[in-house]
Amino acid sequence: MAVRAVRGAVQLERDEAGHMDEQVGALLTAILERNDLATDDLISIWFTATPDLHSDFPAAAARKLGIVDVPLICAQELDIEGAMPRVVRVLAHIESDRPRADIAHVYLGAAAALRKDIAQ
Repeated sequence: MAVRAVRGAVQLERDEAGHMDEQVGALLTAILERNDLATDDLISIWFTATPDLHSDFPAAAARKLGIVDVPLICAQELDIEGAMPRVVRVLAHIESDRPRADIAHVYLGAAAALRKDIAQ
């Protein structure tokens, strides 16, 4: 079993905890489904949020999905002028037999514009 990394992102419409839970939950669910993963396949997850998001920790959405025994960490994205606002990004480390080229990176909604080269 190899260690792989899965990327993803979602842009929030507004900075509200319930909305963040919903959108980050949808992102994590899509990552798991598109890569045929179970929570036991997760090693760790890094979340970053743009500096304009203050309502909650993105990792709280993972806990609400039942991802309770996986190390999670949140950090703040760089505050770059002109960057897309209200974005939560994910970097999940997983165990998978899939070749690196077959990993499905998930960019939902407007966040697909961030990585057109790998968004699936």
